[in-house]
Amino acid sequence: MANSSIRDFQKFNAMSPITNGLLYLVKFLVIGGGGGGGGHTGAAGYSAAGGGAGGYRCNVSGENSGGGIGAEDVLPASSGTFTITVGAGGSGGTDGVNENGASGFSSVFASITSTGGGGGGGRELAGSSGGSGGGGGATNSVGGVGTPGQGFDGGTASSSGDRSGSGGGGGAGVAGSNGSGLTGGAGGNGVASSITGSSVTRSGGGGGGGSSGGAGGSGGGGAGGNGDYDNGDPGTANTGGAGGGGGPRVTAGGNGGSGVVIFTVPTTRLVSFSGGVTQDSAVVGLNRVYTVTETDPGSTVTIR
Repeated sequence: MANSSIRDFQKFNAMSPITNGLLYLVKFLVIGGGGGGGGHTGAAGYSAAGGGAGGYRCNVSGENSGGGIGAEDVLPASSGTFTITVGAGGSGGTDGVNENGASGFSSVFASITSTGGGGGGGRELAGSSGGSGGGGGATNSVGGVGTPGQGFDGGTASSSGDRSGSGGGGGAGVAGSNGSGLTGGAGGNGVASSITGSSVTRSGGGGGGGSSGGAGGSGGGGAGGNGDYDNGDPGTANTGGAGGGGGPRVTAGGNGGSGVVIFTVPTTRLVSFSGGVTQDSAVVGLNRVYTVTETDPGSTVTIR
């Protein structure tokens, strides 16, 4: 067993009051909430940037985690009760206020934490760092930095002045594009997983605003504001997709989409959740796949 697998096993079971010594393997996909797109005042007509996608961690063999790495190590575990949290998306920047979008909130499954995406930059403000980095706001501001093994950096804004394009937010699979002239950068694309039995792409970055707004990244990223007074689009819920940045003049950024926690255990295991958890499940092969879309503070899952 790789050293990192042993450490994860120890951390996973350290949270459990019950250990019966019967090991099983857990597959997981944990995605943080997406960052909100930037908003701004109407000064000089500059646009705001797209938010960064929620951090993406996955250990399904043959798939990728975020930030350009392969699947993480297997996660062996024994019976116990574990923390589970679905991170909310960050709010988009307010229209009429030059500000970054809020960063998304982290999602947690036992020892696995995926960081929320960074907020997109407001006018002339750098993007925030996070799971993936938010884009930089016009003009010429830099994007935020993504977390290694979870997501990519945000793009830099154009330096073209009035109505110039802002940077796209980073995605789990690709960095956000730079703004170019009056066009906002596209949000970085997300990563696909078949953990639920069919391939779904999640954790796309938000597009930067501009006279021509940048597209949202595949996997739930919202498009950037497309021209004067056009707000950024929101990210898609339960994908970790980020919100798009506001277009030129007085605009708001789109809200980031919430994250998700998906895990599989053998069908022989008994699984129960604390109150306040919204989830569904399906049998795929020899495993049951649980998709958790909403949690209350302090939520847990018990596996026996």
